[in-house]
Amino acid sequence: MKRKAMGATSSCHDRRLSSTFIIPVEILEEIFLNLPPDQVVCTCQLVCRQWKEVTNSESLWVERCRREGYRPRNASRKPKDWKLFYFMCKKRRNLLKNPIAEHQFDNWKIVENGGDKWAVEDVMVPHPDERVKKNFVTSYFSCMKSQLIHLEKEGYNPSFMDDFQPAIKISDWYAPRWDCGSQYEICVELLNIEKKPIQTFSPETVHFEQWNDQQWNQMTHVFQNYGPGVRYIKFTHGGKDTKFWAGWYGIRVTNSCVEICPSEDI
Repeated sequence: MKRKAMGATSSCHDRRLSSTFIIPVEILEEIFLNLPPDQVVCTCQLVCRQWKEVTNSESLWVERCRREGYRPRNASRKPKDWKLFYFMCKKRRNLLKNPIAEHQFDNWKIVENGGDKWAVEDVMVPHPDERVKKNFVTSYFSCMKSQLIHLEKEGYNPSFMDDFQPAIKISDWYAPRWDCGSQYEICVELLNIEKKPIQTFSPETVHFEQWNDQQWNQMTHVFQNYGPGVRYIKFTHGGKDTKFWAGWYGIRVTNSCVEICPSEDI
C-alpha cells in the first residue's frame, strides 16, 4: 500500500513539474534570439516538442534576420525558408581557394602558361588589404588560370539558388609593373549542371602602357536575376606583358573573390 501511494504521489508530482516548465512562446523566442544560432539548432530543438517547434518557426528566424540586418535583396522575392536564408547570410565567404598565392598554385588550374610561365612573387607595391603579401605574375605570352566552384558542395543547394537567386559578387585585383606594358583579362561564367554558360561577365581587355604608376586596380561585378539552373561558377583571369621581355614583367593578380550574397548589403 505504501509503495502504491508513493508511486501515485510521484506521478502527480511529475505532471505538476511538466506543467510548471511550459514557457510562453514569446519568452522562449526571446531566449533563443539571445543564444548562438548553432546552439539553437543543434541543442535547443532536441529538448522537447515545444522547443523544436519554436526553433523551426518562421517568426524566430525573421526576427533574427531583422536584428542582424539581413534583408532580402529583392523585396518581392521573400525566402521560402527564413532559417536557411539566415544561415546562408551568416556563411557568406570567399568561395575561391588560395586567392592570395599563399600556397603557390594550389586549387588553380593553369589554362595557358606562355612565355616563362606563371610565377608567384611578393607584391611590388603595398596592396590596399595589408594582409595581401603575394601575387601571381604573368609572362610574355598569355598566362591564364581558373577555378571551378561547385555550389552544392559549398553548401548552396539547388532549390535555394533557383528560388531565391542570391546576388553573386566577384572581385579581382590587378596591377602592372611600372617599367613594362601589360594587359589584364577576366571571364566569370555561371554554369548549369552540364557546365554550359547561363550568364557571363567578360569585360574588354585592360591595357597598361609602359611607365605607369603600377598601382592596384579592382575589377568588380554583381550577377543578379540570372534565372534558375546555376550549379557552378567558373572564374578565369590572367594576362601578359606587351614588350615580350623574358621573365615576369606581365600583369599581376591577387585577392580574387567570389561571394554568394543573399542579403541586400552587397
